[in-house]
Amino acid sequence: MFDKLDQLDARYRDLEAQLADPAVASDRGRYVAVAKQHAEIADVVALYREWREAGGNLDAALEMAAESEGDDHRQFVQESEQLAARRAALENELKLLLIPTDPLDDKDVIIEIRAAAGGDEAGLFAGELEEMYLRYAQRQRWKAQVLSESTQGIGGVKEAIVEIAGRGAYAHLKHESGVHRVQRVPATESQGRIHTSTASVAVLPTAEEVDVEVDPGDLRIDVYRSSGPGGQSVNTTDSAVRITHLPTGLVVACQDEKSQHQNRDKAMRILRARLLQAEQERHAKERADERKGQIGTGDRSEKIRTYNFPQSRVTDHRIGFTSHDLADVLSGELDYVVAALRQAEREARLTAWQEEEGAA
Repeated sequence: MFDKLDQLDARYRDLEAQLADPAVASDRGRYVAVAKQHAEIADVVALYREWREAGGNLDAALEMAAESEGDDHRQFVQESEQLAARRAALENELKLLLIPTDPLDDKDVIIEIRAAAGGDEAGLFAGELEEMYLRYAQRQRWKAQVLSESTQGIGGVKEAIVEIAGRGAYAHLKHESGVHRVQRVPATESQGRIHTSTASVAVLPTAEEVDVEVDPGDLRIDVYRSSGPGGQSVNTTDSAVRITHLPTGLVVACQDEKSQHQNRDKAMRILRARLLQAEQERHAKERADERKGQIGTGDRSEKIRTYNFPQSRVTDHRIGFTSHDLADVLSGELDYVVAALRQAEREARLTAWQEEEGAA
């Protein structure tokens, strides 16, 4: 690890020298490229230099402790203990910065939300989850678009598919995949009994054509008249699109837009995301060690979180996280939940990395 850090430090000094070179400064393209590389390693180099400085100070404190007596000795011993603890903490931070990150973290996402067990109440809850993610995206200043939505009569949704575009969207939202459970008294419950309902969430990284190659010959594309809202023109033209990926049997249908072209574009974006997710899951099964760096399996059958209305409590069962600000969470204030999950992922990756380093 420290050989790599020495190399990064040397590289950082070289980049600093290039940024100070008039020849580089006069070449806009080259200067921007060098500045980007410089910024990418600045944090880890600064931390490494702080770790080295703490080591030098620790050596000095230990030397002074060995040469002193009485109160001075106790003072230097205490100082050396503090420096040793600080140095160990810095070393852990360095390891977290050096461990491999998820290559998909910078991707935009497609979130699929479906009502599960609980009838109408499950649909209402699924609609609340959709709003929660839309509001979270708004708080993050990300762009959100509802790609497809199937509503139910009393409110809520049977299924909603939302695309969220923004820096680090997948890194922040990937741990939302799984079964979300709500416990509350439904408005239709006359006896005041608490019911449990569920909704499933799947978070898929968006996929471009370079990520997933789809052979047009593998697609069956059907067009038909939309049965949903949208006005007379929607219901009298063949604007709805259903795409079937023949090799896998995946089917995607979109009918929310009046334009057949727009519905086809949305359906292809969803299909590519699902194909990329399927490929990622296949690799994860082939390489079981990849699961060490994840929080749960992300499978829709896994109950990941409970929203308990009587106690105003939100509990994430994977990491034992509990908050009593349920209303805030549902209004899109997911920052501290997301932060706890991301920290747990980093710690899991660090543990896996240390195990691999020890086995090497």
